[in-house]
Amino acid sequence: MSPATDAAAGAPAGPSAPARRQSAVGPIGELLRGLPVLVRAGVVNPARPDHGIRQLRHLRQFGPTLAGGFASAADRAPDRVAVVDETHSLTFAELVARSTAIARGMASLGVGQSDTVAILGPNEVAFVEALVATSRLGADAVLLSTFLSAEQLTRVVEREKVRLVVVHPDLMHVLSDIPPDVVVVTTGAAPDGGLDLDGLARTEHPLPKQHRRGRIVILTSGTTGVPKSARRPAPSGLGPVASMLSGFPLRAGETIMISSPLFHTWALGMLQLAPAIVSTVVLRKRADAETVLAALSAHRCTALVGVPVILDRLCSLPVQVRATHDTSRLRVVASSGAALLPDLVTRFHAAFGPVLHNLYGATEVSWATIAGPQDLEAAPGTVGRAPFGTRLVILGDDDEPLPAGRIGRVYVGNSLLFDGYSDGGDRPRLGGLIATGDRGWLDEDGRLMLSGREDGMVNTGGEKVHPEEVEQALSGMPGVREVAVRGWPHPDMGQQVVAYVVRDDEGTALDAEIVREYARRRLSRFAVPREVVFVDELPRTPTGKVVPRLLPPPPGVAG
Repeated sequence: MSPATDAAAGAPAGPSAPARRQSAVGPIGELLRGLPVLVRAGVVNPARPDHGIRQLRHLRQFGPTLAGGFASAADRAPDRVAVVDETHSLTFAELVARSTAIARGMASLGVGQSDTVAILGPNEVAFVEALVATSRLGADAVLLSTFLSAEQLTRVVEREKVRLVVVHPDLMHVLSDIPPDVVVVTTGAAPDGGLDLDGLARTEHPLPKQHRRGRIVILTSGTTGVPKSARRPAPSGLGPVASMLSGFPLRAGETIMISSPLFHTWALGMLQLAPAIVSTVVLRKRADAETVLAALSAHRCTALVGVPVILDRLCSLPVQVRATHDTSRLRVVASSGAALLPDLVTRFHAAFGPVLHNLYGATEVSWATIAGPQDLEAAPGTVGRAPFGTRLVILGDDDEPLPAGRIGRVYVGNSLLFDGYSDGGDRPRLGGLIATGDRGWLDEDGRLMLSGREDGMVNTGGEKVHPEEVEQALSGMPGVREVAVRGWPHPDMGQQVVAYVVRDDEGTALDAEIVREYARRRLSRFAVPREVVFVDELPRTPTGKVVPRLLPPPPGVAG
């Protein structure tokens, strides 16, 4: 049900505090406020003050970076496996030693603390080694999508002034046009006697004293042209860890499978969280449903990090296939990167139990809200509440906060807002908050409901339709596996609503009129799709988001 949009405006209560009020809580204050969360999760152990002293030493040396996090974890549990893929595993102690050796090798090639290292590869141990080594050196890291074309990659490398690229051997062909002065190092055996990580790790070279915390640069999920580069700030303390753990019931000693690409903000954030709770990270180069299921069983994983599309495919596996793998230890499944539709929540909980958690965020704001299983069942379609240390505000056209039930622009404030794009651009900011680019409203319990992108509404005959509302209505239809909605030009209405439907095995008899009739019983007349296009699959980004521009035009409309 859509919220009322004509309620009187007023100052909202709860998480949406006035937009212009700056928080006076700094990193130390935030840490003290989050201490109960950190103790409960096992990040801080009051019974072992020696652990705390060593943590403080590493924080002072490296800050709360990946290098500092893994060094601290190696002190606490040196022999615990830190990261494992199909063929390799490293304990925390081994990862620290290996990444330090690789950092020495990078330094021997002239890479310094003012330089930039790019990393291109699938989810594997070597990716983590290279990332932690770059952090140990104090250089900046640019995480490259494996779906970039050679032209896009070359332009990103040039724009970011990359000094060295670490690349999986199978992706060497994408580097064909990069500038000749960029050093290339492969994660596996280098072809033609080139440089590889093993060779760098054998280099004897002094490691300069670190005086700078390197930043991580993430490419935004834009699908046209060259993606923007968002500069991620180095964390200033353990506040971000407390924030994440206040929403996800993770604790020390988890075994976490990360199925999302590590070059994406979502997976990167969970990788950064893992050493704080001394948790093993399980990776796979490919993340199809059966591979993920087998890894969950083989490593007795207690947590899974993924995107809705992989969760949908896990649910869609035959029951007999799921039954051959033991997932009984799985108690936290964290989803982000795309909309988590209510029907998927219902199906996933039926298959795996009430374990789903949904994080809503963006590269520019990190996280905004987290929804637990109870939220997802009590308020279908919600993306949850603002976690510890986060401000969530719904603003009207006058930049004033709106009360519960009023649709407006979503603004977020936390300690990891991005520093801007590398080209000097930025997102709208107001009073320490950043616009996510989405529209939504808060319910009476402070849960956020999204109604669509600010630039994604369909204006049909003067009526505004939010695609997400139509998608949610159709996603529960029998025979429908997936659905996406977008607007296309219409000669009389301005725009028309078009639904793209992927049938499941029971939906072979579905036709456009059956879908429209189902929609008529659930949606306003103007929101019923004028056209229904059946497709075999929806075009998606590597992180699972549907790419509207790649959806085919309906009959009679030029592409």
